[in-house]
Amino acid sequence: MMKLRTAVFPVAAAMALVVAGNAQAAGRDRIDIVGSSTVYPFATVVAEKFGKKTGFKTPKIESTGSGGGMKLFCAGVDLNTPDITNASRRIKKSEYKKCMKNGVTSITEVQIGFDGIAIANSKQAPLFKFDRKDLFLALAKKVPNPDGSQTLVDNPYTTWDQVNAKLPHSKIEVLGPPPTSGTRDAFAELAMEGGCKKIGWIKAMKKKDKKAYKGICHSVREDGAYIEAGENDNLIVQKLEANPKALGIFGFSFLEQNDDKVQGSIIEGVAPEFETIADGSYPISRPLFFYSKNAHVGSVPGMKEYMMEFTSEQAFGDDGYLVDKGLIPLSPEKRKEVREAVQQLKPLKM
Repeated sequence: MMKLRTAVFPVAAAMALVVAGNAQAAGRDRIDIVGSSTVYPFATVVAEKFGKKTGFKTPKIESTGSGGGMKLFCAGVDLNTPDITNASRRIKKSEYKKCMKNGVTSITEVQIGFDGIAIANSKQAPLFKFDRKDLFLALAKKVPNPDGSQTLVDNPYTTWDQVNAKLPHSKIEVLGPPPTSGTRDAFAELAMEGGCKKIGWIKAMKKKDKKAYKGICHSVREDGAYIEAGENDNLIVQKLEANPKALGIFGFSFLEQNDDKVQGSIIEGVAPEFETIADGSYPISRPLFFYSKNAHVGSVPGMKEYMMEFTSEQAFGDDGYLVDKGLIPLSPEKRKEVREAVQQLKPLKM
Protein backbone atom coordinates (compact mmCIF):
# COMPACT_ATOMS: atom_id res chain seq x y z
CA MET A 1 0.00 0.00 0.00
CA MET A 2 2.86 2.31 0.82
CA LYS A 3 4.38 1.53 -2.55
CA LEU A 4 1.15 2.49 -4.30
CA ARG A 5 0.96 5.85 -2.46
CA THR A 6 4.62 6.54 -3.23
CA ALA A 7 4.01 5.81 -6.88
CA VAL A 8 0.91 8.02 -7.09
CA PHE A 9 2.48 11.07 -5.41
CA PRO A 10 4.95 11.89 -8.17
CA VAL A 11 2.13 11.71 -10.73
CA ALA A 12 0.03 14.18 -8.70
CA ALA A 13 3.05 16.43 -8.24
CA ALA A 14 3.77 16.31 -11.96
CA MET A 15 0.15 17.19 -12.75
CA ALA A 16 0.37 20.16 -10.36
CA LEU A 17 3.52 21.36 -12.10
CA VAL A 18 1.81 21.10 -15.49
CA VAL A 19 -1.17 23.15 -14.26
CA ALA A 20 1.15 25.76 -12.73
CA GLY A 21 3.17 25.88 -15.94
CA ASN A 22 0.04 26.40 -18.03
CA ALA A 23 -1.10 29.18 -15.71
CA GLN A 24 2.31 30.86 -16.01
CA ALA A 25 2.23 30.55 -19.81
CA ALA A 26 -1.27 32.03 -19.90
CA GLY A 27 -0.28 35.06 -17.80
CA ARG A 28 2.67 37.24 -16.90
CA ASP A 29 4.24 37.96 -13.53
CA ARG A 30 5.58 41.42 -14.43
CA ILE A 31 3.93 44.63 -15.72
CA ASP A 32 5.01 45.55 -19.26
CA ILE A 33 5.19 49.30 -19.97
CA VAL A 34 6.17 51.12 -23.19
CA GLY A 35 5.95 54.67 -24.54
CA SER A 36 7.26 58.20 -24.06
CA SER A 37 10.95 58.90 -23.43
CA THR A 38 9.88 61.98 -21.42
CA VAL A 39 7.66 59.98 -19.04
CA TYR A 40 10.19 57.11 -18.93
CA PRO A 41 12.33 58.53 -16.05
CA PHE A 42 9.24 59.20 -13.92
CA ALA A 43 7.80 55.74 -14.62
CA THR A 44 11.16 54.14 -13.81
CA VAL A 45 11.34 55.81 -10.39
CA VAL A 46 7.76 54.71 -9.60
CA ALA A 47 8.53 51.16 -10.78
CA GLU A 48 11.58 50.94 -8.51
CA LYS A 49 9.68 52.28 -5.47
CA PHE A 50 6.76 49.95 -6.27
CA GLY A 51 9.08 46.93 -6.54
CA LYS A 52 10.69 47.67 -3.17
CA LYS A 53 7.48 48.51 -1.29
CA THR A 54 5.33 45.61 -2.49
CA GLY A 55 5.74 41.90 -3.12
CA PHE A 56 5.31 42.44 -6.87
CA LYS A 57 8.11 42.28 -9.42
CA THR A 58 9.51 45.60 -10.67
CA PRO A 59 7.75 46.48 -13.97
CA LYS A 60 9.64 46.25 -17.26
CA ILE A 61 9.71 49.66 -18.97
CA GLU A 62 10.79 50.38 -22.55
CA SER A 63 11.27 53.83 -24.09
CA THR A 64 9.64 53.60 -27.54
CA GLY A 65 8.29 57.14 -27.95
CA SER A 66 4.63 58.07 -27.48
CA GLY A 67 3.58 57.09 -31.01
CA GLY A 68 5.52 53.82 -30.94
CA GLY A 69 4.04 53.00 -27.54
CA MET A 70 0.47 53.63 -28.72
CA LYS A 71 1.02 51.35 -31.72
CA LEU A 72 2.13 48.48 -29.46
CA PHE A 73 -0.51 49.19 -26.81
CA CYS A 74 -3.40 49.31 -29.30
CA ALA A 75 -2.37 46.14 -31.16
CA GLY A 76 -4.69 43.92 -29.09
CA VAL A 77 -5.67 42.63 -25.65
CA ASP A 78 -3.67 39.41 -25.43
CA LEU A 79 -0.88 39.29 -22.84
CA ASN A 80 1.82 39.59 -25.52
CA THR A 81 0.84 43.28 -25.75
CA PRO A 82 1.83 45.99 -23.22
CA ASP A 83 -0.28 46.71 -20.14
CA ILE A 84 0.50 50.43 -19.93
CA THR A 85 1.80 53.04 -22.36
CA ASN A 86 3.35 56.37 -21.34
CA ALA A 87 2.65 59.47 -23.44
CA SER A 88 3.91 63.04 -23.55
CA ARG A 89 0.71 64.09 -25.31
CA ARG A 90 -2.91 62.99 -25.19
CA ILE A 91 -3.93 59.87 -27.15
CA LYS A 92 -5.00 60.80 -30.70
CA LYS A 93 -8.51 59.98 -31.93
CA SER A 94 -6.99 57.78 -34.64
CA GLU A 95 -5.06 55.81 -31.98
CA TYR A 96 -8.16 55.51 -29.81
CA LYS A 97 -10.13 54.17 -32.80
CA LYS A 98 -7.36 51.65 -33.54
CA CYS A 99 -7.49 50.48 -29.91
CA MET A 100 -11.26 50.04 -30.11
CA LYS A 101 -11.01 48.18 -33.43
CA ASN A 102 -8.45 45.76 -31.95
CA GLY A 103 -10.51 45.00 -28.85
CA VAL A 104 -8.76 47.39 -26.45
CA THR A 105 -12.12 48.82 -25.41
CA SER A 106 -11.46 49.84 -21.79
CA ILE A 107 -8.59 52.31 -21.32
CA THR A 108 -8.03 54.53 -18.30
CA GLU A 109 -6.33 57.86 -19.02
CA VAL A 110 -4.06 59.04 -16.20
CA GLN A 111 -2.63 62.56 -16.36
CA ILE A 112 0.43 62.64 -14.11
CA GLY A 113 1.50 66.29 -14.39
CA PHE A 114 3.03 68.81 -16.78
CA ASP A 115 6.31 69.22 -18.60
CA GLY A 116 7.91 71.99 -20.63
CA ILE A 117 9.87 71.47 -23.83
CA ALA A 118 13.27 73.09 -23.63
CA ILE A 119 15.37 74.34 -26.55
CA ALA A 120 18.72 74.03 -24.86
CA ASN A 121 22.41 74.49 -25.57
CA SER A 122 25.72 74.07 -23.79
CA LYS A 123 26.49 76.37 -20.89
CA GLN A 124 29.77 77.06 -22.69
CA ALA A 125 27.79 78.97 -25.36
CA PRO A 126 25.68 82.19 -25.25
CA LEU A 127 22.05 81.90 -24.12
CA PHE A 128 19.51 82.07 -26.97
CA LYS A 129 16.36 84.21 -26.85
CA PHE A 130 13.74 83.07 -29.34
CA ASP A 131 10.32 84.01 -30.59
CA ARG A 132 8.35 80.95 -31.73
CA LYS A 133 8.32 82.48 -35.21
CA ASP A 134 12.14 82.20 -35.21
CA LEU A 135 11.87 78.48 -34.49
CA PHE A 136 9.35 77.96 -37.29
CA LEU A 137 11.44 79.87 -39.84
CA ALA A 138 14.60 78.03 -38.81
CA LEU A 139 13.20 74.50 -38.77
CA ALA A 140 10.20 74.30 -41.12
CA LYS A 141 10.53 72.36 -44.36
CA LYS A 142 8.94 75.18 -46.34
CA VAL A 143 8.83 78.85 -45.33
CA PRO A 144 7.43 82.09 -46.77
CA ASN A 145 9.46 83.40 -49.71
CA PRO A 146 12.01 85.96 -48.45
CA ASP A 147 10.95 88.22 -51.34
CA GLY A 148 7.77 89.01 -49.38
CA SER A 149 5.32 87.26 -51.72
CA GLN A 150 2.65 84.93 -50.35
CA THR A 151 4.42 81.85 -51.66
CA LEU A 152 6.41 79.06 -50.01
CA VAL A 153 9.97 77.99 -50.78
CA ASP A 154 12.26 75.24 -49.50
CA ASN A 155 13.88 76.55 -46.33
CA PRO A 156 16.89 78.65 -47.46
CA TYR A 157 18.17 79.64 -44.00
CA THR A 158 21.51 78.25 -42.86
CA THR A 159 22.40 80.58 -39.96
CA TRP A 160 20.32 81.97 -37.08
CA ASP A 161 20.92 85.63 -37.98
CA GLN A 162 19.33 85.02 -41.41
CA VAL A 163 16.13 84.13 -39.55
CA ASN A 164 16.34 87.07 -37.13
CA ALA A 165 19.13 89.69 -37.17
CA LYS A 166 19.09 89.70 -33.34
CA LEU A 167 20.20 86.05 -33.22
CA PRO A 168 23.86 84.91 -33.45
CA HIS A 169 25.71 84.36 -36.71
CA SER A 170 25.99 80.61 -36.15
CA LYS A 171 24.91 77.55 -38.11
CA ILE A 172 21.36 76.26 -37.58
CA GLU A 173 21.99 72.84 -36.07
CA VAL A 174 19.24 71.37 -33.88
CA LEU A 175 19.23 67.88 -32.36
CA GLY A 176 15.72 66.65 -31.72
CA PRO A 177 13.40 63.67 -31.36
CA PRO A 178 12.04 61.54 -34.25
CA PRO A 179 8.43 61.55 -35.54
CA THR A 180 7.46 58.67 -33.18
CA SER A 181 8.14 60.89 -30.17
CA GLY A 182 5.46 62.75 -28.22
CA THR A 183 8.05 65.48 -27.65
CA ARG A 184 8.27 65.93 -31.44
CA ASP A 185 4.45 66.07 -31.72
CA ALA A 186 4.20 68.62 -28.92
CA PHE A 187 7.09 70.70 -30.31
CA ALA A 188 5.41 70.77 -33.73
CA GLU A 189 2.08 71.84 -32.24
CA LEU A 190 3.26 74.29 -29.57
CA ALA A 191 6.46 75.75 -31.00
CA MET A 192 6.34 75.30 -34.78
CA GLU A 193 2.62 75.97 -35.24
CA GLY A 194 2.81 78.64 -32.53
CA GLY A 195 5.29 80.51 -34.73
CA CYS A 196 3.67 79.59 -38.05
CA LYS A 197 0.32 81.17 -37.16
CA LYS A 198 2.06 84.49 -36.51
CA ILE A 199 2.33 84.75 -40.30
CA GLY A 200 -1.08 86.17 -41.22
CA TRP A 201 -1.65 84.64 -44.66
CA ILE A 202 -0.68 81.14 -43.46
CA LYS A 203 -2.91 81.48 -40.38
CA ALA A 204 -5.81 82.37 -42.72
CA MET A 205 -5.34 79.02 -44.49
CA LYS A 206 -6.51 77.14 -41.38
CA LYS A 207 -10.18 77.96 -42.06
CA LYS A 208 -9.98 77.14 -45.78
CA ASP A 209 -7.69 74.08 -45.81
CA LYS A 210 -6.77 72.74 -42.37
CA LYS A 211 -4.74 69.85 -43.82
CA ALA A 212 -2.56 72.17 -45.94
CA TYR A 213 -2.14 74.55 -43.00
CA LYS A 214 -1.00 71.72 -40.70
CA GLY A 215 1.30 70.38 -43.42
CA ILE A 216 3.09 73.74 -43.60
CA CYS A 217 3.22 74.39 -39.85
CA HIS A 218 4.23 70.90 -38.65
CA SER A 219 6.67 69.73 -41.35
CA VAL A 220 10.30 69.78 -40.21
CA ARG A 221 13.14 70.32 -42.69
CA GLU A 222 15.16 67.28 -43.81
CA ASP A 223 18.29 68.94 -45.18
CA GLY A 224 20.52 68.37 -42.15
CA ALA A 225 19.69 71.47 -40.09
CA TYR A 226 17.38 69.34 -37.92
CA ILE A 227 19.07 66.12 -36.81
CA GLU A 228 16.95 63.25 -35.50
CA ALA A 229 18.76 62.07 -32.38
CA GLY A 230 16.54 59.12 -31.42
CA GLU A 231 14.45 58.61 -28.30
CA ASN A 232 17.38 58.91 -25.87
CA ASP A 233 17.31 62.44 -24.45
CA ASN A 234 20.50 61.78 -22.45
CA LEU A 235 22.30 61.27 -25.76
CA ILE A 236 21.19 64.75 -26.92
CA VAL A 237 22.61 66.27 -23.72
CA GLN A 238 25.94 64.50 -24.36
CA LYS A 239 26.04 65.78 -27.94
CA LEU A 240 25.35 69.36 -26.81
CA GLU A 241 28.29 69.09 -24.42
CA ALA A 242 30.49 67.91 -27.29
CA ASN A 243 29.20 70.58 -29.71
CA PRO A 244 28.51 73.97 -28.02
CA LYS A 245 27.24 75.44 -31.30
CA ALA A 246 24.28 73.02 -31.49
CA LEU A 247 20.86 73.24 -29.85
CA GLY A 248 18.75 70.35 -28.57
CA ILE A 249 15.05 69.73 -27.96
CA PHE A 250 13.92 67.70 -24.92
CA GLY A 251 11.67 67.75 -21.87
CA PHE A 252 12.19 70.12 -18.92
CA SER A 253 13.01 67.23 -16.57
CA PHE A 254 16.17 66.48 -18.61
CA LEU A 255 17.11 70.16 -18.55
CA GLU A 256 16.74 70.23 -14.76
CA GLN A 257 18.70 67.01 -14.29
CA ASN A 258 21.55 68.36 -16.43
CA ASP A 259 21.51 72.06 -15.45
CA ASP A 260 25.24 71.90 -14.72
CA LYS A 261 25.86 71.20 -18.44
CA VAL A 262 23.05 72.81 -20.46
CA GLN A 263 20.79 75.89 -20.34
CA GLY A 264 17.26 76.43 -21.60
CA SER A 265 16.64 79.17 -24.16
CA ILE A 266 14.31 82.07 -23.33
CA ILE A 267 11.08 81.73 -25.33
CA GLU A 268 9.17 84.99 -25.88
CA GLY A 269 10.69 86.47 -22.74
CA VAL A 270 10.01 83.46 -20.50
CA ALA A 271 12.57 80.94 -19.22
CA PRO A 272 11.71 77.23 -18.88
CA GLU A 273 11.33 76.95 -15.10
CA PHE A 274 9.19 74.99 -12.67
CA GLU A 275 6.98 78.01 -11.86
CA THR A 276 6.53 79.22 -15.46
CA ILE A 277 5.47 75.77 -16.68
CA ALA A 278 3.12 75.29 -13.70
CA ASP A 279 1.38 78.65 -14.28
CA GLY A 280 1.26 78.24 -18.08
CA SER A 281 3.32 81.34 -18.91
CA TYR A 282 6.09 79.31 -20.60
CA PRO A 283 4.81 78.98 -24.20
CA ILE A 284 6.01 75.42 -24.88
CA SER A 285 4.49 73.31 -22.10
CA ARG A 286 2.28 70.18 -22.19
CA PRO A 287 0.49 67.58 -20.06
CA LEU A 288 1.98 64.11 -19.46
CA PHE A 289 -0.02 60.86 -19.30
CA PHE A 290 -0.04 57.12 -19.03
CA TYR A 291 -2.81 54.81 -20.29
CA SER A 292 -3.77 51.46 -18.77
CA LYS A 293 -5.26 48.45 -20.56
CA ASN A 294 -7.99 47.52 -18.10
CA ALA A 295 -8.51 44.06 -19.60
CA HIS A 296 -5.09 43.16 -18.13
CA VAL A 297 -5.95 44.24 -14.57
CA GLY A 298 -6.39 41.02 -12.61
CA SER A 299 -4.40 39.00 -15.15
CA VAL A 300 -1.10 40.82 -14.65
CA PRO A 301 -0.16 41.02 -10.94
CA GLY A 302 0.17 44.49 -9.42
CA MET A 303 -1.23 46.61 -12.26
CA LYS A 304 -3.73 48.58 -10.21
CA GLU A 305 -1.30 48.80 -7.28
CA TYR A 306 1.34 50.31 -9.60
CA MET A 307 -1.21 52.86 -10.86
CA MET A 308 -2.16 53.75 -7.28
CA GLU A 309 1.53 54.23 -6.37
CA PHE A 310 2.05 56.54 -9.37
CA THR A 311 -0.96 58.68 -8.39
CA SER A 312 -0.23 58.76 -4.65
CA GLU A 313 0.59 62.08 -2.97
CA GLN A 314 3.99 60.58 -2.07
CA ALA A 315 4.71 60.26 -5.82
CA PHE A 316 2.98 62.99 -7.86
CA GLY A 317 1.92 65.36 -5.06
CA ASP A 318 3.35 68.85 -4.49
CA ASP A 319 6.21 67.43 -2.40
CA GLY A 320 6.32 64.02 -4.06
CA TYR A 321 9.42 62.18 -5.17
CA LEU A 322 8.52 62.75 -8.87
CA VAL A 323 8.60 66.52 -8.35
CA ASP A 324 12.22 66.07 -7.22
CA LYS A 325 12.83 64.48 -10.64
CA GLY A 326 11.39 67.47 -12.54
CA LEU A 327 7.67 66.68 -12.83
CA ILE A 328 5.41 69.76 -12.62
CA PRO A 329 2.49 68.67 -10.41
CA LEU A 330 -1.23 68.96 -11.11
CA SER A 331 -3.47 71.01 -8.82
CA PRO A 332 -4.73 69.19 -5.68
CA GLU A 333 -8.25 69.10 -7.19
CA LYS A 334 -7.01 67.54 -10.44
CA ARG A 335 -4.88 65.00 -8.55
CA LYS A 336 -7.96 63.91 -6.58
CA GLU A 337 -9.92 63.52 -9.83
CA VAL A 338 -7.11 61.44 -11.38
CA ARG A 339 -6.86 59.18 -8.30
CA GLU A 340 -10.61 58.52 -8.41
CA ALA A 341 -10.38 57.59 -12.10
CA VAL A 342 -7.62 55.09 -11.24
CA GLN A 343 -9.55 53.61 -8.31
CA GLN A 344 -12.60 53.11 -10.53
CA LEU A 345 -10.56 52.17 -13.64
CA LYS A 346 -12.72 54.76 -15.40
CA PRO A 347 -12.86 54.03 -19.16
CA LEU A 348 -11.82 56.84 -21.50
CA LYS A 349 -14.50 58.08 -23.92
CA MET A 350 -13.53 60.07 -27.04
